Amino acid sequence: MNPTNTVFAMAIQSDKPMIVVQYKGEEKQFVTEEISSLVLTKMKEIAEAYFGTTVKNVVITVPAYFNGSRGGTFDVSLLTTEEGIFEVKATAGNTHLDGEDLDNRMMNHFVQEKIYERRKMSRV
Repeated sequence: MNPTNTVFAMAIQSDKPMIVVQYKGEEKQFVTEEISSLVLTKMKEIAEAYFGTTVKNVVITVPAYFNGSRGGTFDVSLLTTEEGIFEVKATAGNTHLDGEDLDNRMMNHFVQEKIYERRKMSRV
């Protein structure tokens, strides 16, 4: 049972932590991977409704704030989705980068790519 004033509780089942929630009067248990899948599925549905088309490729960045004494971490996971099932293809991390560094690097990459495309088109 959920303690008073909480959204979920934790349980251990077969040595795996489980998130326990009450939904429409029924108790449901999820492993963390299932919670991630539910969130990603909902994000995909929202994006498809917004764009009015099927979303096949996406980059998701999660900003985080860390104070100067703590620094931050940066982790990347590559996922595929097929028939509503998400599969992790690769994951990597760097403890010396944070989301702002990634955003700046991505922006610089795409700016340079656009400049290259325009130069290429002007030569034709």
